[in-house]
Amino acid sequence: MRAPTPSSTPAQLAYAVRALDLQAHLFDVTLSIDQPAADQVVSLPVWIPGSYLLREFAKHLQGLQAHQGNKPVAIAQRDKCSWQVHAKAGKALVLNYQVYAFDNSVRTAWLDSQRGFFNGTSLCLRVHGQEDTPHQLTLIDDDLPRDWQAATALSQIKISKRGFGDYLAASYDELVDSPVELGAFWRGQFVAGGIRHQFIVSGAPDSFDGARLLADTQAICEAEINFWHGKRPQQAPQRHYLFMLNAVHDGYGGLEHRNSTALICKRADLPRLGHAKAGAPSDGYTTLLGLISHEYFHTWNVKRLRPAEFARYDYTQENYTELLWFFEGFTSYFDDLLLRRAKLIDNTQYLKLLAKTINQVLRTPGRQLQSVAQSSFDAWVKYYRQDENTANATVSYYTKGALVALCLDLSLRHGGKTSLDAVMRALWQRCQGGPMMQDDLLALLADLSGQSYANELQHWVHGTADLPLKKLLKQHGIRYEEECAPLADQLGIKVNEQQGIRVKSVLRGSAAEQAGFAAGDEWLGVATGQGKTTQRWRLNKLDELASYLGSDTSCRALIARDQRLLTLQLNLPDTVHNVKLSVTDAKPANAWLDGKATV
Repeated sequence: MRAPTPSSTPAQLAYAVRALDLQAHLFDVTLSIDQPAADQVVSLPVWIPGSYLLREFAKHLQGLQAHQGNKPVAIAQRDKCSWQVHAKAGKALVLNYQVYAFDNSVRTAWLDSQRGFFNGTSLCLRVHGQEDTPHQLTLIDDDLPRDWQAATALSQIKISKRGFGDYLAASYDELVDSPVELGAFWRGQFVAGGIRHQFIVSGAPDSFDGARLLADTQAICEAEINFWHGKRPQQAPQRHYLFMLNAVHDGYGGLEHRNSTALICKRADLPRLGHAKAGAPSDGYTTLLGLISHEYFHTWNVKRLRPAEFARYDYTQENYTELLWFFEGFTSYFDDLLLRRAKLIDNTQYLKLLAKTINQVLRTPGRQLQSVAQSSFDAWVKYYRQDENTANATVSYYTKGALVALCLDLSLRHGGKTSLDAVMRALWQRCQGGPMMQDDLLALLADLSGQSYANELQHWVHGTADLPLKKLLKQHGIRYEEECAPLADQLGIKVNEQQGIRVKSVLRGSAAEQAGFAAGDEWLGVATGQGKTTQRWRLNKLDELASYLGSDTSCRALIARDQRLLTLQLNLPDTVHNVKLSVTDAKPANAWLDGKATV
């Protein structure tokens, strides 16, 4: 193993990381501390910023040892995630340990014979008292396949053509905010706003159209740099940026970082060679573009402009804030809107995506119990720990937060003086791309519009009443109409249909709840009619129910629960509607969608 030596190490803290065993999924980490404190304390974070759940990364750390010179140093564990190393002050200290890496998500670490990936929060111990000093990361390629490369957004000190070697972070925060990808990945690059962007993709099939992904991502980046900085792209805070995409059979998600993002998508959602760029993107590819747009927007909104509570991360416990409705919700509003402004989707496609968000919120009974401010604060115990009752007791700060942003934007534009675009840019200037509070937003809403929005935020953000969507959309040339909802929404039930029909959740006040359905039930069949006209049918898919019912509005559902067969009387409700949006007046609609004027 090659470890950094003092003569080649510009930082007093240096981490050497190598893949110890691909089949055992083990990384080996050597941490060198030039100037340790007496009884030096080290710890591993319990969470990763951007994902608000205690994940207890220390559970995967093993074999921790310490030496000063050739002498072993005793280590005492202080709690679930920290250790006290009984070292002498000022004498070089070396720690060595291994980390098990088998979580194929964007949040932790992964290592097998095909690919490696890690966030610093999973691998890099924090040296207490030296968090603000430079940290070096050395990526070692010993015994790795010759076609493997390495990629990270960290500043380069000295690296090989394949990306292995020495990198530098200005602080521990920067170190753990710069994930690392290892493997035989596809790589491309482009320039947007004068900034060099790299894109790497792991797991792509031969049919993958990398050129299209690069062109579309470039359009997104240019639209977002223009959104924040207009004709002064040189004011963008990032000087380089790295997209890291892992394509898998079934998966979706992303995690933002200051100069990079880690993404995961379905392999089938990648653009394919031979599909004309002029054609409308598939729903899956549109979803991927929306994810890219969302995470890139976070470069400004949450990684720099961020809650005051996140001015300095506490890696040892929950970091609470009521502002995730702004940082995640407003980002969720602009992600698809900026796809439209980048001309990657048209008005019809955008309004379809917006209607989907509206319907998701309206189909959530928990919106009447929990405000989005409460939802933000409770993310640690509710949003990231969802169960069968989540929709009945909570509301998503992503989806309702996006609708709060929509209502603010349309209200500001209708006033004729400003827009949410202008408010976001003014917030960036007011807070100097740093910590902010709700009062900052309220102040700028008043300054730019000439009126107070305190009442609106009190009701929309801290209250549970439905938002005035129909009125505001109509003012901007958008028809808000209702159409019959799918059968599952009619019944108020969510099911898994992979092997028969298994109930996942039952919505509060729904026909399914009134019939007595419960999460975990297996819906086997239905009986229709009475007496001699009774017919019994096996159900394999929920949509089969409509053909068996005909004009009937009730049936008897046969379900299995805990190995018992039960019969439930199911009465269909009056028609349940979903929202459908369309343009009725192109002038105000395009003024909003293009982001060029107010009405």
